[in-house]
Amino acid sequence: MPGLLAAMPRVSILLTCYNHIKYLPPCLEGVRNQTFTDFEILAIDDGSTDGTREWLSQQPDIRCIFNETNLGTYETLNVGLAEAKGELIAVLNDDDLWEPTKLQRQIELLDSHPKVGLVHTGGTFIDGQGNRIEGNPLGFAFPRFETGDILLGLVYENKIIASAALARRACFDQVGKFNSAYFGSGDWEMWFRIAEKFDVGYVDEPLTNYRVHGANASHKLEKIWRDDEALRDWIAPRIKDLGSRFPSSDAQKAQAFNFAALGTVRTLNGNSQQGRQAYAQSIRLDRVRWKSYLRYAATFLPSKVFRKLL
Repeated sequence: MPGLLAAMPRVSILLTCYNHIKYLPPCLEGVRNQTFTDFEILAIDDGSTDGTREWLSQQPDIRCIFNETNLGTYETLNVGLAEAKGELIAVLNDDDLWEPTKLQRQIELLDSHPKVGLVHTGGTFIDGQGNRIEGNPLGFAFPRFETGDILLGLVYENKIIASAALARRACFDQVGKFNSAYFGSGDWEMWFRIAEKFDVGYVDEPLTNYRVHGANASHKLEKIWRDDEALRDWIAPRIKDLGSRFPSSDAQKAQAFNFAALGTVRTLNGNSQQGRQAYAQSIRLDRVRWKSYLRYAATFLPSKVFRKLL
């Protein structure tokens, strides 16, 4: 693999590893099968105890970093960013899989669109055995955005799977590191920060396979709700003055949505009074957002009932 021998590779692949030895060999095989080969593989293990470290140590074509303690997803990515040599940064979780042309198609888009700072791909959900899962096993379709200014869209939801992302190193130089205070929403915050300054590209091909299994972070709802509350609080002041960048009506609806989402997660996290305050702000911004009225009223119900009504 001649690309792996380059002193300054075009791409640094941050392979984040934690107790997924079952999935790691096919994950790495997907990297080795890439048609674009000017990359380095930087495997950062976050304290695995299942033989992952021993297996990684035997691989001749990767650089390994073994965290002394478990740092979490986003601080582990920051460790990788500090060591990466490439002009472009790809993220790959050790349980996901890439199709052979994934990097090639992304780099083609980046090379033809200088305003794009990050590009992601379409993909599929797969199970623990690598079989394709039809439908929306996690409650949402495989994320996608069209190429362009997607900042307002990121207010509504995170539509970039981490393993599908490839970004210019310049993006991280401008916006900084991942926020390690998050459990599972730090990539969403990062994509938002990048989208504030750069266009985002999309390759409409199923090139990333996201593995769904019992250990996915997305299954740990209470931690995600705490993340979402912090993220929505963080987003609120950043979208207050987007009326000059987007149609003012669209920007105002996005603000209303963000406050409604904030009201929901505050209530889910046990603070119904602050949840009502957020819903009230949503209603002031969008008087015909009927769902906000209904959920405002629902905050007076027991938390178990509120959850069932969502």
